[in-house]
Amino acid sequence: MPTFNQLMKHPREVRLHKVRVKALQRCPYKRGVCIKVYTTKPKKPNSAIRKIAKVQLSNKRRIILAIPGIGHKLMVHSVVLVRGGRANDLPGVHYKAVRGKLDFTMDEKFVRRNKRSKYGKKK
Repeated sequence: MPTFNQLMKHPREVRLHKVRVKALQRCPYKRGVCIKVYTTKPKKPNSAIRKIAKVQLSNKRRIILAIPGIGHKLMVHSVVLVRGGRANDLPGVHYKAVRGKLDFTMDEKFVRRNKRSKYGKKK
């Protein structure tokens, strides 16, 4: 425990947490254009085919994002809205696309009752 005089000389420092979504430049969302849309497999122990896209943001940065939900019609030159949020089992994927905005339409083939707000579905 430091003494009062030690704290007067060297006050306590508030440590800032590391920003993991640097490409967004402290913005909640950024617009981007799909360069490549493809699938990949997650790391162990999970097994699936995850849909991801390489996107060039409006600030010219290129990132890899996860495509959430079931089914999509994204292709090259589609415009998407990007938010933070990593895909836990995909290394290097720290962003997600926002469903229901710009070219990323909300066209799932079933009625979504749960998790509607995450996927932009009205009640």
